[in-house]
Amino acid sequence: MFWSLFTPVRAGQRIALLLLAFLPCLPALAFDFNDVAKKAKQLSTSSYKAPQKNISKALENLNYDQYRDIRFKPERAYWHAEKLPFELTFFHQGRQFESPVRINEIVGQRARQIPFDPRAFDYGTNKLTPHDLKHLGFSGFRVHYAINTPKYKDEVMVFLGASYLRAVGKGQIYGLSARGLAIDTALNSGEEFPKFVEFWIERPNANSKQLTIYALLDSRRVTGAYRFVVKPGEQTVTEVKSQLYLRENVTKLGIAPLTSMYFFGENQRSTNEDYRPEVHDSDGLSIQSGTGEWIWRPLVNPKRLLVTSYGLSNPSGFGLMQRDERQSSYEDLESRYETRPSAWVEPTGKWGSGRVELVQIPTPDEYNDNIVAYWVPDVIPKPGTAINLDYRLYWNKSAQQRPPLSWVTQTRRGHGHLRKPDESTALFVDFEGPIFKKLPQNAKIEFRASSDTNGEILEAHTYRNEATGGWRAALRVKRVDDKKPIELRGFLHTNNTTLSETWSYILPAD
Repeated sequence: MFWSLFTPVRAGQRIALLLLAFLPCLPALAFDFNDVAKKAKQLSTSSYKAPQKNISKALENLNYDQYRDIRFKPERAYWHAEKLPFELTFFHQGRQFESPVRINEIVGQRARQIPFDPRAFDYGTNKLTPHDLKHLGFSGFRVHYAINTPKYKDEVMVFLGASYLRAVGKGQIYGLSARGLAIDTALNSGEEFPKFVEFWIERPNANSKQLTIYALLDSRRVTGAYRFVVKPGEQTVTEVKSQLYLRENVTKLGIAPLTSMYFFGENQRSTNEDYRPEVHDSDGLSIQSGTGEWIWRPLVNPKRLLVTSYGLSNPSGFGLMQRDERQSSYEDLESRYETRPSAWVEPTGKWGSGRVELVQIPTPDEYNDNIVAYWVPDVIPKPGTAINLDYRLYWNKSAQQRPPLSWVTQTRRGHGHLRKPDESTALFVDFEGPIFKKLPQNAKIEFRASSDTNGEILEAHTYRNEATGGWRAALRVKRVDDKKPIELRGFLHTNNTTLSETWSYILPAD
């Protein structure tokens, strides 16, 4: 301002210059969740516009292997040159990814778009022309962070396709997925798949141990704002904040959806000859109710669509788990199903009344996700009203989310050599846990089992499993109507004291 003392300036100009001089002292407005929420609310007031397709026929017609041959060059990873703890790499458009997803970086309190550059990709054996690579964008991105060794940044999370995301903890490989939102899943009207259409990613500093990602969701009937705070490590934790707006009423709103695969396992053997004993990304649905009860439902690959649910108030958590982590259970040296993560949803705040719904879809192979679980609130606000439901999403080993006393380790079906085949079905349920080490040797442990009206329990016994130190429940049931499923429940107890989680099993119709 020293120069202004010697320069003739009008009064109005002097005030303006004075204000400009003090502007650097004023705090800059940071980009945060509220900015995305405003965009989502504004977007909900206008009619839905589907993203425009912008890829050439050559990119659209790539087969699976050809598309996978397009790889982002590791040396071009975003933030690699700055040697920051996190790095980003990007997915190319092609195949079903026919519309770009806008990806922005938040740096210096401002958001700026990360530009697409075809020179950052290795196209392998694909023969694409410069015309094919014009006016493109990204279809998604990967997050890299060192969790297994400080010398290498592992791929710890990916956002790709609709509102899908996946993550892993230490020593794991990708398995099941999460989604931002599920709409009208398993209804005759058909499912609607919302999409993350734009992302904003905060640039980390040299000591960052977490990464903040914002996302804008859009679909025909719903818009939404999301914030994901990603904390990679032994278990990778994603803190999710969401605000949704309905354009129109929806029949079923699926919150915190998880999507997985179950082909066959110990309680449902393969119908074809297969050297592998089990093939699945998850083997059960685990629920912790607001009252403290733990529920375990083993997964099945049904012959027809199977939808079941658990009515709850303010649940403590639910998840699709991979409890069996023994390599000998799978014997697949390529897929390594024993290293697939479990995913656990832990609500923050009160979610009110609703239900955890489990959808199980028939699949002829292991290449289709056929399992979905999510929370459905009993009351869905009217269009235009903000819907706020926040949660933590844990990607971890099953042991990090277990009931405190004992839990189901496996469910097996079949009579074995003890009985000739008849019209009944035999089920064997193994439990393990620390409670069994605390009980006296002569403790009388019973299995309290019950069935719905389509099942008759003929026998129920328990005995110690000397091989594991746990207990086994043996159950024999008879079906009343072969065309209907049987719902079964049971838990271990002694002297009216509950010793285990609740085993909740559905025996599909023949």
